[in-house]
Amino acid sequence: MAGRNGRTVRDLRRANRTAVLQRLYFDGPLSRFELGPATGLSSGSVSNVVADLVADGLLEEAGSVDSDGGRPRTLLRVAPGSGHMIGVDVGETRVRIELFDLSLTELARAERPLEHQRYDVEVIVGHIRDGVAEVLAAAGIAPDRLLGVGIGVPGIVERDPARGAVVHGQTIGWDAVPLEALLRDGSPLPATVPYLIDNGAKTLGQAEMWFGGGRGARNAVVVLFGSGVGACLVTPDVDSGRAVEWGHLTVRVRGRRCRCGALGCLEAYAGAESLLARWAEAGGTPPRDTDEEGALTAMLAAAYPAADAEADPVARAVLDETAEYLGAGLSDLINLFQPERILIGGWAGLQLGPRFLPAVRRHATAYALRHPAEKVTVELGRLGPDAVTVGAAILPLADFFARGGRRPEPEPEGPAPAWRTALAERAPH
Repeated sequence: MAGRNGRTVRDLRRANRTAVLQRLYFDGPLSRFELGPATGLSSGSVSNVVADLVADGLLEEAGSVDSDGGRPRTLLRVAPGSGHMIGVDVGETRVRIELFDLSLTELARAERPLEHQRYDVEVIVGHIRDGVAEVLAAAGIAPDRLLGVGIGVPGIVERDPARGAVVHGQTIGWDAVPLEALLRDGSPLPATVPYLIDNGAKTLGQAEMWFGGGRGARNAVVVLFGSGVGACLVTPDVDSGRAVEWGHLTVRVRGRRCRCGALGCLEAYAGAESLLARWAEAGGTPPRDTDEEGALTAMLAAAYPAADAEADPVARAVLDETAEYLGAGLSDLINLFQPERILIGGWAGLQLGPRFLPAVRRHATAYALRHPAEKVTVELGRLGPDAVTVGAAILPLADFFARGGRRPEPEPEGPAPAWRTALAERAPH
């Protein structure tokens, strides 16, 4: 039965369960008495919802507190072991897969380096499948205990009715790759366990907004600085975040060729891949027997050596110029979106940040309009190099909350799902 606003009793129950779960998750442990004002629900509704969630095994007792003259009040919290999520970061140098419990405590991890084949689609799909199986086996978790697998990828992600999540990754050579359908076809996971795929900068932003330096901010931009650069914009209108292809803003007309094919993109000057290339072009000697992370470490050590060593002036000059490009790029974000916070994450951002940040702030302020620049803070992200993976795991967690703590139900018997039909049509005959 639907009410005047179109909501059914089932919708209302789901919304009430979501309200209680989220409040306990972010602010718990809390008593039933505290949950009323915290959620806006009546005491009767709180009692009913809590009873349902306890019966489902989602809530557990977490001690008690004294009340004013009455019996102690029992505290409740979300049970960490009542669900599990996997987060996957399809990064520049490796695919990282991590298994978490409901409290986002890591239970197991697997990593697959990306070397000669880099972003070959079948290689990536194989790494994800193998990594998912590995972490489940390591933790002894049955596949049907998963709430979902969240995946952060480079590029633009859109939903296709027939193929699910499709990835447009121009910089990595992915043209409308039906990643969700490819993962689902032959997947060892039950059909009720969803694959949830989004842009890696957005998953980084989600993690920092939920648990890191973005908590409490209404307007923020979270920057992913790795081999390339990207950003996630969070405002009251898009509280789950929106990926912004910030790395492909033009910062120099007829400038360096970006890996996307265009000229003068920010990524062609500020991404770690281009930064190392510019060092070599200027006469520097990046190490050849290591990956980008190791090479950037060597460049930083050359530019800022120990006290008794001489700095490499070429490395220092390239890093100084890169800080200016990053600052100018941040000024565009400041002028366009007027955020109250900008957080810099990603492996390269965290590696360079302690040295880079003062200069980046100075250049951002110099290039931005004075009024919005005075209101923004620019800091490093707080969640470290695993932030993209944590954010990817939040995708199934947020979906679980939106369902009121209920798992997806099996699809009814009937025609084959659209994604399977689409794959069959694309297969060679």
